[in-house]
Amino acid sequence: MTRLYLVDAFTSKAFSGNPAGVCVMEGPGEDSWMQQAAAELNVAETAFLFPQGEHYVLRWFTPLTEVDLCGHATLAASHILWEQGYLPLYEPARFFTRSGLLSATFDEDWITMDFPAEPAVETGIPPGLAEALGATPVFVGKNRFDYLVELESAKIVSGLTPNLPELARLPARGIIVTAGSQGTGYDFVSRFFAPAVGIPEDQVTGSAHCCLAPYWGEKLKLDRMTGYQASRRGGIVRVAVRGSRVDLSGQAVTVIIGDLIPPVM
Repeated sequence: MTRLYLVDAFTSKAFSGNPAGVCVMEGPGEDSWMQQAAAELNVAETAFLFPQGEHYVLRWFTPLTEVDLCGHATLAASHILWEQGYLPLYEPARFFTRSGLLSATFDEDWITMDFPAEPAVETGIPPGLAEALGATPVFVGKNRFDYLVELESAKIVSGLTPNLPELARLPARGIIVTAGSQGTGYDFVSRFFAPAVGIPEDQVTGSAHCCLAPYWGEKLKLDRMTGYQASRRGGIVRVAVRGSRVDLSGQAVTVIIGDLIPPVM
């Protein structure tokens, strides 16, 4: 059987942040089985990992598809490796992934992940975007995954009720919506919508911060910032920009431990 965990990521309190499934396997799993398991768990992403030498092979699945990069499920997987004794507490966690070698370290209840920066390149406003969001963009850019949309204020970002079927028509994994956040203890706020891959709204999105960090770092002339994802559950992501890499830091809480029973052949 595969050990199964449900972890709330980018939070220090259970039932907030972003829930992620973590399946620790003895070896590789069948793609169809992992996709079905992710659909059964029905959280934004489920991490599947198994040891390979001194590293772990790590893959991420939404309820509909495999994705190339996921921050909160990597945070959750790292948390489980240390909490459950798969790795010594202060030994770095290293992962082979579809986005290359990723690593995470633990320090004083915070987990810091070394991820690739994914800056957005400014584009024109694609047809249907403003109408689907119900808001007028200040800036629109795109990286290899998502559109990045800056709006005029954090209040507008928090109050969005987008047309999700229309957003799903756009040629991107998802839509990152953001604004500056003056005087709130955070440098910027964001929300993330990805209906095209089965995630109407993600609660706290690590990979989106790979785009948000270089964007706001350049605008604010800062290389260390704190972002707040203003979803229903909410979550905090500390970011540090290091050239072509980004440090993403957050906390995590385990809420369920069990076994995932393999299918009967």
